Amino acid sequence: MSKPPFAALDFARAAVNVERREGGVLVLRSAQRLAPYSRCTGEWLQHWARETPTACFLAERRGTGWRRLSYAEALAQARQIGSALLRRGLSAARPVAILSDNSIDHALLMLGALHAGIAVAPISPAYSLMSRDHLKLKGIMALLQPGLVYAADGARFAGALAALDLHEVEVVVSANPPEGVAATAFAALLGECDGGAVDRAFAGIGPDTIAKFLFTSGSTGEPKGVINTQRMLCANQQSIAQVWPFLAVTPPVVVDWLPWNHTFGANHNFNLVLRNGGTLYLDDGKPMPGLVDKTIANLREVAPTIYFNVPRGFDMLLPALEQDAALRKNFFSRLQMIFYAAAALPQNLWQRLEQLSIQERGERVIMVSAWGSTETAPMITTVHFPIERAGVIGLPGPGSELKMIPSANKMEMRVRGPNVTPGYWKRDDLTRSVFDDEGFYMIGDAGRLADPDDPSQGVEFDGRIAEDFKLMSGTWVHTGNLRISAVSELSPLAQDVVVTGHDREEIGLLIFPNVAACRALCPELSATAPLSQVLADPRVLGRVHSGLRMLADKGAGSASFATRALLMEEPPSIDAGEITDKGYINQRAVRTRRADLVAQLYSSVPDKVVVTVAASHRPGP
Repeated sequence: MSKPPFAALDFARAAVNVERREGGVLVLRSAQRLAPYSRCTGEWLQHWARETPTACFLAERRGTGWRRLSYAEALAQARQIGSALLRRGLSAARPVAILSDNSIDHALLMLGALHAGIAVAPISPAYSLMSRDHLKLKGIMALLQPGLVYAADGARFAGALAALDLHEVEVVVSANPPEGVAATAFAALLGECDGGAVDRAFAGIGPDTIAKFLFTSGSTGEPKGVINTQRMLCANQQSIAQVWPFLAVTPPVVVDWLPWNHTFGANHNFNLVLRNGGTLYLDDGKPMPGLVDKTIANLREVAPTIYFNVPRGFDMLLPALEQDAALRKNFFSRLQMIFYAAAALPQNLWQRLEQLSIQERGERVIMVSAWGSTETAPMITTVHFPIERAGVIGLPGPGSELKMIPSANKMEMRVRGPNVTPGYWKRDDLTRSVFDDEGFYMIGDAGRLADPDDPSQGVEFDGRIAEDFKLMSGTWVHTGNLRISAVSELSPLAQDVVVTGHDREEIGLLIFPNVAACRALCPELSATAPLSQVLADPRVLGRVHSGLRMLADKGAGSASFATRALLMEEPPSIDAGEITDKGYINQRAVRTRRADLVAQLYSSVPDKVVVTVAASHRPGP
């Protein structure tokens, strides 16, 4: 049975030039040349403040309504803040550090710093609010040596501020000054503007001016400060504009929670709205129990033209879209495109989104993805053609080169282009270690052509090189692919999984459970029943068992399914590097920290909470 057509959307033609080298090496380049791009991000703000001065740029929740900021207001206040920062002598050597979540004040501080040529460092709020020892935050501050630290709510961040040595650092807060810490009110930055000084600073910004320091999750050690230059940010948005020309026709309206301390939320989404004169509604929700309700409320009021999220976000949003007709109607009313990133979208979520689109519109809203990293600002490849399933990450954008090198039984991907970082702040040793002799950044990911006979069909993500391992039989296990399949078959009980089996005979799964879904299987248990009791309930274990059997039934061999699984009570720990800011699980960090659970999983006499599938159930060799 044929599916309804895709909704019409103006994409650039899918075309790629392929250079074939000795040894099976491929170099992929866009058939489009990268057009000239802006000198700095501040030129975008100036342009729209002049062309559409009263248009809404940013909006955030204020009570039952919205606080809105026009482009003209944003430019005027960014100049005032830039002037205040210049008077304080701030620079890349003494940058602005931002501890807080997304907000209009956060945006204005960021825009003001960028307009004055001063580096800004948005830092994951989790390092302040979820960490107990604040060691990662302390390490970041020691590396940055900031001249100003901003926290929206001083009382909320009081613990983190008290843990830092801020003797010679100005603290700025929007509300609730912290006890025991001298703080400047954010409003004080909006005073008199020295227009001449700001204009001179703005004119002095060049492509190599450091715009930001963004920090990787630090899963293998202290977070690394990735240098983001103006060239990186502006070249990246020009590349996106060339493959998505529809952005120039309809200014994007985006409702987004993704954090600005991460390249997806900031460099991709925030900058996409600013570059194209759109409107960004700051979603105060998150894909977490309780907080997702705020996202749902926002989407009832605001109909996006592009919707960005990570797989976990779609997983939590889908039940509301399926059950609430009014929400579904508004969500799809002017939606041009659904964009997922951070991890591959499980196929069951893809199909549910597609079905809702058909139900509401009679056509399929295009779903796309992209691939990149903090070091690439972030887009390297992006989808600009209809695709039928998750996994395709598109083609290199104009200006980006993708080198694919045979590595064991995979193709390692390396990248080069104006969007790639010059390196890590104050870590020349790390910088040297991640570039090859041709200047390609070695990102550590693997990929493959979706159709080797037709490269224009795009590249498929093939996992992390370092995550794959061999069973005792010598068979390679592709962790990324297996993880996606396992989460899909164990839906809705599995929030995420960690694949085990290094140098063992069988694959196992450590499961981070969707606690609400597990409790829903045990309705007669008290809402306050211990999680250990819920996870040990026969109905929950039975659902895991059936999921393992379905995974095995679809498997093509012993390396494509798991024979045992264990539900974990403890959620992933940010202090231990088990989870990134986007909620992506670091497989190696979990296996290392939870070695006792791995041992429990493979015990010769498994206890009752370890779910197993008999070896005789294995299909194929």
